[in-house]
Amino acid sequence: MKYKALVSSDWNECLAPCGPFDPISFTYPDLDLELSDVFAKYTANEISLGEATERIPALMPAPLTEEQMDSYLDANFATYPGVPDFIEWCTSNGILFMINTTGTQGYFQRVFAKGLLPSVPFVAANPLIRFSSAGDDAHTLYWVSEIDDKPKNTESLMRCCSISPGQVVIIGDSGGDGPHFKWGASI
Repeated sequence: MKYKALVSSDWNECLAPCGPFDPISFTYPDLDLELSDVFAKYTANEISLGEATERIPALMPAPLTEEQMDSYLDANFATYPGVPDFIEWCTSNGILFMINTTGTQGYFQRVFAKGLLPSVPFVAANPLIRFSSAGDDAHTLYWVSEIDDKPKNTESLMRCCSISPGQVVIIGDSGGDGPHFKWGASI
C-alpha cells in the first residue's frame, strides 16, 4: 500500500497509561520498587535502555509467560481516550501508524493476538519479553534495544515506504524519546 504520511509514536504514557515494565511488576509485585528505580534511571538517561534490560532479568524469578502477560492485559490494558479510533483513522486515510517504543515485543504480540488494538503493520519494540509461539510476528519488524534505535526505525520505514520527511509525525514523552525528536528536527 502507498502511504501519504507516517506517524511514529511511543506507547507508554503517550498512548497508554502504563510503563514498559508494568507486566513484570504485575506478575512479580515484590519487584515493583526495584523496577521503578530502573525505569526512573532509564527515563532520566542515567542508564541506557540496554543496561536497564540487562538488569531486569536478573531480578525476575522466571521469564514471563504468555499466560502471565494475558493476565496482566486482562486486568490492566487501557489506552488514552481515542487512541484506537486515531489508529483506525490513520489507516483509513492512508497514514502509516507505527508503534515505536521501549515497551516489549511480547506485550504487543499478546495485544494483537487478543484483538485489543486495531492492527498496525509495523511495531518497533524491545525484545526483553518476546514469545516465540505468539503466532503473529508480522507486527514486530523492528527492535528497540537502545533509544537510538527509534529514529533508525522511523527512517528505515520512511525510506521503505517512500514517505518524505515533511510527512512524518513523531510522538514521545520522555528522555527516552530525545534521539527520536533530535532526528525528527534534523529532517
